[in-house]
Amino acid sequence: MGGVTSSMAAKLAFFPPNPPSYTVIKEEESGLFLLHPFPHRENVEVVKMCSRRGNEIVGIYIRHPMAHSTLLYSHGNAADIGQMYDLFVQLSIHLKVNLLGYDYSGYGQSSGKPSEHNTYADIEAAYKCLEQNYGVKQEDVILYGQSVGSGPTLDLAARLPRLKAVVLHSPILSGLRVMYPVKRTYWFDIYKNIDKIPLVKCPVLVIHGTSDDVVDFSHGKQLWELCQDKYEPLWLKGGNHCDLELFPEYLRHLKKFVSTVEKPASQRNISRKSIDRREHTRKSTDCYDAPRKSTDRREKTRKSTDRHEKAKYYDYKLNDEKIAKLRVSFDHVERSRRSVEYHEKSRISMDHQVERARKSVDFLDKVRAM
Repeated sequence: MGGVTSSMAAKLAFFPPNPPSYTVIKEEESGLFLLHPFPHRENVEVVKMCSRRGNEIVGIYIRHPMAHSTLLYSHGNAADIGQMYDLFVQLSIHLKVNLLGYDYSGYGQSSGKPSEHNTYADIEAAYKCLEQNYGVKQEDVILYGQSVGSGPTLDLAARLPRLKAVVLHSPILSGLRVMYPVKRTYWFDIYKNIDKIPLVKCPVLVIHGTSDDVVDFSHGKQLWELCQDKYEPLWLKGGNHCDLELFPEYLRHLKKFVSTVEKPASQRNISRKSIDRREHTRKSTDCYDAPRKSTDRREKTRKSTDRHEKAKYYDYKLNDEKIAKLRVSFDHVERSRRSVEYHEKSRISMDHQVERARKSVDFLDKVRAM
């Protein structure tokens, strides 16, 4: 049964970039590993970790001199840490956090093959690296899971009761629910986030685009509703699956969240009550509808330039060089294209298998009712 589940996971979820966007080279003089073709930075370290399933996992650790927290980032499908490199650097700078990003088994220069259970072992290896190599405490870790990365993120978060926080970026309820609106969890499903999110004890921020055509917006909303410790969510109006970082609200809300969870517990509780009151009185599901009336009017008259303006603002805030704008924009377009392709391929390749499985389950349900 486990083999069938792993096989389904591979067909549903994993499309690593081919070829990888980077290579790892070892500098002869220093013995340091470098990420080629990216320029060496003094505060960026390439790390290699061994998972409990025997795979070598490649990651990058970025230091910030004023950091009080460490972000453990699990990226989405059809990406590797080379494509995420610039975003990782900018998140570390603007959130003032240390950051460890890693590639799943079979992604980038990590060995092995992608599978659901390999990703669980991969994030465990990354977390142990933070503990053992960098002396990071559980209370100082913020887990960040994007899309498919929400699976390993919530699996680990459900088992770590003292985490500082969790961020879920365009998360999935489960693998099967991405394709079919099923009402129950089946044995062959993967990344059963819907069952794990109630076990997470720390504050959870959910970010999702209202126009996501890969993972429906309802996934993020339902996961947020199931959280024990809800933080004010970020529903980005018009946001798709791979462009949320281009919205100015993305970075503002993340900074606010990190600042809140880094406060002492007593002050954090006061902030939570204030957020709860605002959430209770908010009628719209879009948390930015009310304070952005003037922006909404401007959007109605400037639909054709809306995405361009967001990209320009994001680039002004996050990037110091013009070339970074081109790189970030290209990466997001490419990731979006591949994610949509994966979604369509998944529907075609798995439709027959899932339909047969559903018929089998329906038959069993009828037998039980007899």
